[in-house]
Amino acid sequence: MPEQDLVDALAARDLGLSLTAIAGIRDYFDLADVLLEHGAVQTALTRLDRHTLTALAVLAREKRPLTPQQAAEALAPHSTRPVHDSAIGERLGAAAALLLVHPQGETFACYDAVCDQLRGWPTFGLPSLEELAGTDAGGALERVPDVDRRFIDKLAAERAFAATGAVTELLLELERQPARELAKGGIALPDAKRLAAAMRVDLETVTDYLALAERGAFVRRDSTGWMTTETGNDWLGHPTSMRWRLLTNVWFARLPGDIRALLAERAHSIWGDGLRSYIDWLYPAGGEWMDERVTSYTRGAELLGITAAQAPSGPGALLLAGRPEEAEELLRPLLPREVSTVYLQHDLSVVAPGPLEPAIDERMRVVADVENRGLATTFRISAATVNRALTAGETAESLREFLGEISSTGIPQPLDYLITEGAARYGLLRVGTLDGEALDPDDRSYGARSYVRSDDAHLLQTVAVDQSLASIALMRVGEHRLVSRFDRDIVFWSLSDARYPVAAEDEHGAVLALRRHRIAREQRHHLSDPLVEMVTRLASDAAEERAADGDDTSQAWLARQVESAARAKETLVVSVRMPGGDVVDYELEPTSVSGGRMRARDKKSDIERTLPLSSVTAVRTAD
Repeated sequence: MPEQDLVDALAARDLGLSLTAIAGIRDYFDLADVLLEHGAVQTALTRLDRHTLTALAVLAREKRPLTPQQAAEALAPHSTRPVHDSAIGERLGAAAALLLVHPQGETFACYDAVCDQLRGWPTFGLPSLEELAGTDAGGALERVPDVDRRFIDKLAAERAFAATGAVTELLLELERQPARELAKGGIALPDAKRLAAAMRVDLETVTDYLALAERGAFVRRDSTGWMTTETGNDWLGHPTSMRWRLLTNVWFARLPGDIRALLAERAHSIWGDGLRSYIDWLYPAGGEWMDERVTSYTRGAELLGITAAQAPSGPGALLLAGRPEEAEELLRPLLPREVSTVYLQHDLSVVAPGPLEPAIDERMRVVADVENRGLATTFRISAATVNRALTAGETAESLREFLGEISSTGIPQPLDYLITEGAARYGLLRVGTLDGEALDPDDRSYGARSYVRSDDAHLLQTVAVDQSLASIALMRVGEHRLVSRFDRDIVFWSLSDARYPVAAEDEHGAVLALRRHRIAREQRHHLSDPLVEMVTRLASDAAEERAADGDDTSQAWLARQVESAARAKETLVVSVRMPGGDVVDYELEPTSVSGGRMRARDKKSDIERTLPLSSVTAVRTAD
């Protein structure tokens, strides 16, 4: 097999191999043993649909290689459904891709371990060939009535809006402050509560949205915790409908082929109990594994508004059909209309009568804090937010211009006064970086990395004794100067969060515009795939062996089978080609293999025989 095909097959089999187990696979024969091991075969079979299992069961019953046509003919007497050669061929081809059957020209041969497993199923209460082929799904698909469709679409649009809003708040909150990941997995509880409050969801749902955002590369975990990425930042710049489409694309791309086909088939039908019953029929040995998978994907569909009330919405049906752009077009008029104007209130609150356009929303979040987000969003402007906006590069004039352009009510006098006062107070405290070479002796001995200065000695004294700032360890070194062992940005944002009129400055005293804009760096190092490394190693070793001694793979496989039988003290039927060309079967109990020859005790003659492996045409376990 091509190496990539083998890697794909191993990944699809989901063998659950540890790194130690992978390292212990020395050659292709060890890999074959792993693939044909009883538990591995059973796991693979339980994850197959009824149609593929039926095709395999025919091979197991017939005990010989079959073409798709021969398999269809053998299946016809047992099946209550039409049997087509092409469908059987597709099923057997899928099984071959999972290394459960071996294609030989136009025929397919079932590996002994697979066939033996299937033949033993009835003993353990699993379906036989007759039960696999002779049981119908029952019950037609229940279509969603048109009257319900309107209700479903409305409910789905509400969920779509809520989901995009929740992910928006997640990204903005992680951009403001990363969330710490615990060593045992999961977000630290204080951070989880902070995110849940910002997103207005429960703690469990935070995990669902974070997983969705991670799969879309909107967030990434690095050494400092979970952070927003450039991809996530770009996502924030899109309208709500496109944000929804990009989120649902993430959900859809993650769907395995079997689940995707299953849900697409029921894109216009009620899911609920009918879907569960159909899954139980389609995956007769799937059990809890299949149920958990479907639950996970259908939960995500409900969360994103792809479905509502256990039925696909109109946009959801288009998405399941692989038409995401049309799905977005259908959803757009169902969503609250984005607005570009707000109402500025005398109590310094700002009311947006709908979701703001992305560019306006981004700027508004610098000028004000979000108090309530929904169909109508409420912001609050304060002295601290005005200082934050000035820090980000705004001026009193630019703030008045921005707010005047988007306000339907003008700028109330209290707000105008707040902007004037904020601009006048801005920069009463200045924070800068200390140059190591130019440090005063006192600063150097303290290990200072930044300073806080002010002409207002009383204000500086207030800062020095503020217990809320104890974490940045400010030390007074003069009437108008404090120093800290922490970097400038840490000191600056600590003062800003404590609502002091602070500005950052460069070495020349010029004010710097800062923005708390934490974006995860691009991940440059990718973890290697152990399966890829293993397959590459096995292929390389096999190539070296062939180049060294021209060893024939089939002969090596015979040697492995004989060695295995010798260890297990099994009896084999060994077919040997004699000098005249005849093939003679011996019933032998192998004892050893060495130098291209096998030694074994002949059960019938009770003598020891030594046979060259080159003369052995086949071996099989004695009945």
